[in-house]
Amino acid sequence: MYQEPLITDWLPITRKEMLLRDWEELDVIIVSGDAYIDHPAFGTAVIGRLIESQGLRVGIIPQPSWQDDLRDFKKFGKPRMFFAVTAGNMDSMVNHYTANKRLRSNDAYTPGGEKGFRPDYASTVYSTILKQLYPDVPIVIGGVEASLRRVTHYDYWSDKLKPSIIKDSKADLLVYGMGEQPLLALLKLLKNGVPFNSIKSIPQTGYLVEQDQNLPQSNQWLDIELYSHEICLDDKLSYAKNFRHIEQESNKVVAKRILQRIGEEIVVINPPFPTMTEKEIDAAFDLPYTRLPHPKYKKRGVIPAYEMIKFSVNMHRGCFGGCSFCTISAHQGKFIASRSEASILREVEQMTQMPDFKGYISDLGGPSANMYKMKGKIQSLCDQCKRPSCIHPSVCTNLETSHQPLLDIYKKVDEHPKVKKAFVGSGIRYDLLVKEFNTDGDEKVMNEYMYQLLDKHVSGRLKVAPEHTSDQTLKMMRKPSFKYFHLFKKQFDKINQQLGKKLQLIPYFISSHPDSHLEDMANLAAETKEMGFHLEQVQDFTPTPMTVATEAYYSGYHPYTLEKVYTAREKQEKLDQHRFFFWYKSENIPWIKRVLKNSPEIIQKLLAKKNKEYIGDGSKPKTDLKNSSNQRFSSDRKQTTRRKK
Repeated sequence: MYQEPLITDWLPITRKEMLLRDWEELDVIIVSGDAYIDHPAFGTAVIGRLIESQGLRVGIIPQPSWQDDLRDFKKFGKPRMFFAVTAGNMDSMVNHYTANKRLRSNDAYTPGGEKGFRPDYASTVYSTILKQLYPDVPIVIGGVEASLRRVTHYDYWSDKLKPSIIKDSKADLLVYGMGEQPLLALLKLLKNGVPFNSIKSIPQTGYLVEQDQNLPQSNQWLDIELYSHEICLDDKLSYAKNFRHIEQESNKVVAKRILQRIGEEIVVINPPFPTMTEKEIDAAFDLPYTRLPHPKYKKRGVIPAYEMIKFSVNMHRGCFGGCSFCTISAHQGKFIASRSEASILREVEQMTQMPDFKGYISDLGGPSANMYKMKGKIQSLCDQCKRPSCIHPSVCTNLETSHQPLLDIYKKVDEHPKVKKAFVGSGIRYDLLVKEFNTDGDEKVMNEYMYQLLDKHVSGRLKVAPEHTSDQTLKMMRKPSFKYFHLFKKQFDKINQQLGKKLQLIPYFISSHPDSHLEDMANLAAETKEMGFHLEQVQDFTPTPMTVATEAYYSGYHPYTLEKVYTAREKQEKLDQHRFFFWYKSENIPWIKRVLKNSPEIIQKLLAKKNKEYIGDGSKPKTDLKNSSNQRFSSDRKQTTRRKK
């Protein structure tokens, strides 16, 4: 039986709420760029509940005002242990600006979708203020923004290299990736009386030391030293070389400790924890969330990011795709951490008890919806692997790609008496369902999964992400050849017809990605038109820290091959590439004829009279796809963007 939560069922966000719990002091204070939503899809809630589970007193300062007398930062006073600072579920710059560096008109993590409730570079701004107010209190920074800026990185919005965020923020400790394991280790040491400034050996953390000091000794880790921040500033090739080591060490089971000099200091990045076990990830999702935004926000309007995931279930973390433009593996890792069926079904049961649940689950998914329970067949082989992707350039023969566990959990959720429909809203990796690509996969199970997915779990549109049609560009993206998308669409159309449905296939595409030329975009437009697609609101490449594509964009070199890579950098170049997505608009026809004057065959394909409906006469095309240019949200499942695989 559902019971309306009391105000004390949320973690306190005001001094009054703290006193209602008879607390005079807090052990940890979390400062977040997001509104407080007490739901496992939001990092602030997960970290807060985890701290609470250790018998500690924790409060949250959500979206504090940084431009007044700083009263928000002072309302709880000093924490006994430390401040925990996060920009929120997204990098604050990605949250604020479009790929063309225009200010976004809304913020999905704020009540009413209002903008202006967090600063640019929020982690740094919050930490700097706290250091001024409470210089003797340690600060731990974490979340996506801190995670992806842990070493020298290119910042697209200022168009320059920035040093590790540990340096700029003046934080004492950085936690990268999913924070449960390092946080629990930190809390254990602090509860045992270990001084904060002596804690240097926790995996998945980073810190600064003076160059004239001895580095903390480690018998368990070897070291690898990157080119210094100063060398990176002077030499783009050296900067590009750094990234290969950063990416590989971030995704190894047995990794090295990373060192990078900056001025008179050294940034130390300890190797990551092993992938969370089923028991560990269940524990994080099974904490006592109210699953609701704090009541304080009721009068300010709904929070768009919450409305999107309110009735969704995140079944796993991580992604082994390794796409060049995506930050998921950089933050969550490439190895999949899957929840147990029991934990997932408990969350479904909780959801069905909510008073406004109407019987529909919006998403049974994850960063990529169909990677649940997939892992290496022989773990010892994974332990030695340093491939950034398990499926590029081909599917690893050691990777178990069976979709049977997904079929099993779909069936059990469908059997719940209060669930009318459970949809898969997350994008799927279509290539895992193409036998010609996933050659070791069980074709019978692949086909059964596709049939069940389209029959029972697609609300009308299935999202997939071929991203481009040029094999050269796709190789740079670490995506499969577009020929496999043709094969997937053939299977999709066949099952769609068998079911007697009119489901739509929604492909995402990216313009201006490194190694994408104007002629590649023209061919993309022609090929997708021939397939019957009508593309709208597609994504222009946004360079975000800690991706292969961003390093190539800035440096001009591929970080692995060190070969030069062309990238559309000028504003007009980017606009022209993007314009090809909208070949069917009448105002673009003269432009297409001009830029393709030496390619009459492509002009013919795009503007042929026999396809009159496509040349801007106002009639609807056969397939109307509305691909979102907005970032695809991360419930800490993904960065930045909800990049669907």
